[in-house]
Amino acid sequence: MIVRTSVVLLLLALAGCSSNQKEADLEAFYDKVENEGKGRIDPLPPFEQVAPFNYQAVNLRSPFEPPVVIATRKPPPSGRKVRPDEARSKQYLEQFNIGQLAMVGTLEQSGQLYGLIRDVEAVVTRVRSGDYMGTDHGRIIRIDDTSIELLEIIADGAGGWVERQRLVTMGGERG
Repeated sequence: MIVRTSVVLLLLALAGCSSNQKEADLEAFYDKVENEGKGRIDPLPPFEQVAPFNYQAVNLRSPFEPPVVIATRKPPPSGRKVRPDEARSKQYLEQFNIGQLAMVGTLEQSGQLYGLIRDVEAVVTRVRSGDYMGTDHGRIIRIDDTSIELLEIIADGAGGWVERQRLVTMGGERG
């Protein structure tokens, strides 16, 4: 017991000496820094006046905008004139964009193959060749087990109409 107590006292004495030495070193460092004096900051260099720049490209196209290309208007192609039938009554699936419709299956009744289309309201509608769907006057021209092929009539941007084929595949639209 006496040995243990003496070891503890010895350790405490050594710890006390150690912390006193650290404090003394720190005080010496502070004194040295105080005695060195203050530093001096050099003055700012004189300001050079820059001549003003006169920007000459105010009326030119910005380099961040694409160049404007003025295309000449082509005459409408000769041949068969394509126009959507505006007098035709619209079918249910024509109120939806073709991207909002998905083919979910097929059904065969009496030798006729029907496609099953789901819209955004989760309503499944049965369609067949000749029916219309989509907002671009898309008429169904072919149905098979995995896809429905449409022939859409879209504006060509020059006041006319053109036909475009579209494919709605099982699970979504493609092309």
